[in-house]
Amino acid sequence: MSNEIVYPGSSSFSAGLTPFGTYDTDSGFITDAPKVAEWVAKRLGYPIQNVELVDDSLFACFEEATAEYAAQVNQFNIRNNLDTLKGNPTGTNYSQKLVQGTNLPEVVAISDAYGTLSGVGGSTDIKRGYIDLVPEQQVYDLNELFASSSEDGNRIDIVKVYHEETPAISKYYDPYAVTGTGTMNLMDEFGFGSFSPATQFMLMPIYEDMLRVQAIEFNDTVRKSAHTFNIVNNKIQVFPIPTKVDRMWFEYFVRDEFIQNSTTVTPDVVSDYSNIGYDFIPYTTINDVGKQWIRKYTLALAKELLGAIREKYSTIPIPGSEISLDGASLRAEAQTEKDGLIEQLRENLEELSRKVQFEIRNNEANFQQEMLRKVPLVIYTG
Repeated sequence: MSNEIVYPGSSSFSAGLTPFGTYDTDSGFITDAPKVAEWVAKRLGYPIQNVELVDDSLFACFEEATAEYAAQVNQFNIRNNLDTLKGNPTGTNYSQKLVQGTNLPEVVAISDAYGTLSGVGGSTDIKRGYIDLVPEQQVYDLNELFASSSEDGNRIDIVKVYHEETPAISKYYDPYAVTGTGTMNLMDEFGFGSFSPATQFMLMPIYEDMLRVQAIEFNDTVRKSAHTFNIVNNKIQVFPIPTKVDRMWFEYFVRDEFIQNSTTVTPDVVSDYSNIGYDFIPYTTINDVGKQWIRKYTLALAKELLGAIREKYSTIPIPGSEISLDGASLRAEAQTEKDGLIEQLRENLEELSRKVQFEIRNNEANFQQEMLRKVPLVIYTG
């Protein structure tokens, strides 16, 4: 008949007694492991009742509980700091380190693409090209006329087209002479220019210049075809229909260059949840609040393990009767305790998130302003 395996009582801890050995060299873990094992055994009924566990089993539960605490804290910190730490070296351990900063560098890098499209900068070169306008031809294929020869057939995207009518100011005569009103022009038209007396100069007010420019522009808008264009799939339609050989300039960027410059792939840096450097938190550096949570979680794990062992043999025959073991109830109780501890820890961590902290500071500022408004003002008498 085999001997029943039960908890042997207090023992010492040494390296190699835990499955992973994560904390085998941690001085705090080495000191607390036997104490936690004895406390858990007594909470399970030892020595009044046999506990079908050995010290190695309790050490394994203690290691798992410590690792679970570190994992929960690190998961929260990853969610809280991922945007700030993206792009940093992956070899750095950020556990229990203050992370301050913003994701502004990432936003600036992303905004470069918008800068290219809006024509105010960016990471892709804006180039300039032109096509020749032909009399009576209104539609021009930029891919065929320009991209096929200048950009090896790569697709181009037009940013700006220089197709405008002559500026109104060029149609305005010298604003500091009487020719500004068109007098000399009329005399020249009728052939009387050579008989005109000496030209008189007169300084005109600036608003007269602005009114005349507006009059010229308004006249061209109403009485002439507007200089505009419509572009679809790099086929540009110009208005009005060209009447002479002319040159139309435009600005563009190459689509492939824009895609490549707008996408940055950097190896060996923090990119996502899977490679951000949050290692196991050393047990020694965990405060007493965390250590108490670890003890309770160790007890829940031990209770679950003991329940699984006892549930394997739900009844034990004895002379004239049998004994029922409480394996199922122990496992159910342990699961409830584990869920409660995890939920409690997550709630505490969420209360410390950046979002909640900003909300708390905002509420504090509003309450302080409300209190200050109720403070009586001092009345000074002279």
